[in-house]
Amino acid sequence: ALLSMAALAVPALAQAPQKLVDRLDAAQQTLNSIMATPDKSIPESILEDATCVGVVPGLLKGAFIFGAEYGQGVVTCRTSRGWSAPVFIRMAGGSWGLQIGGKGTDLVLVAVNQKGFQDLLQSKFKIGAGASAAAGPVGRDAGASTNWKMQSELLTWSRSRGVFAGIDLNGVSVTQNRDDTQLLYGSPHTFKAILAGDVPVPESARPFVRTVAKYLHEAQAQ
Repeated sequence: ALLSMAALAVPALAQAPQKLVDRLDAAQQTLNSIMATPDKSIPESILEDATCVGVVPGLLKGAFIFGAEYGQGVVTCRTSRGWSAPVFIRMAGGSWGLQIGGKGTDLVLVAVNQKGFQDLLQSKFKIGAGASAAAGPVGRDAGASTNWKMQSELLTWSRSRGVFAGIDLNGVSVTQNRDDTQLLYGSPHTFKAILAGDVPVPESARPFVRTVAKYLHEAQAQ
């Protein structure tokens, strides 16, 4: 009986693979870097309405002009009990117009309503098709784009070479990364259960979730 109990305890005590910890850490660092300059970061008016935040650090680009892009990201969503445990996503598409980027392009997605949240619960969706999206305004330019609240479910940004700006990601596919999500938790959970706050935040993911909560709490407190 004791051996059986010990065997059952192993998955709960297992640590997340280092590649997932590194991805969570990179997402946290990306947010910290972006929000460190308020005049060039995500506007507070958008953060106040955010239902989910996704970060894709270090986009991989296949070719300079004609090629494919591929990114691995992490998402957390707002719940009645705070920000949820994270899930992992993949983003893929041909020629996103990131020629300004070169290496080290980071992407940020913010769902600004419940429809945007529901999009992330799908196994796969295409930005601009099933989910309306717009290039997100930066800093104090939020007022310059008056239609984003009514017409967009997702707002998107890119950061490369220190420049943070809204970007058009129409045509890019977003897919649930169930394998890495299961690796993080040690057992299968649905994206719906995790993003609804029904699954505890793993220790390795707490710094990322706390960072998201910090900036969105500050936005609500203004």
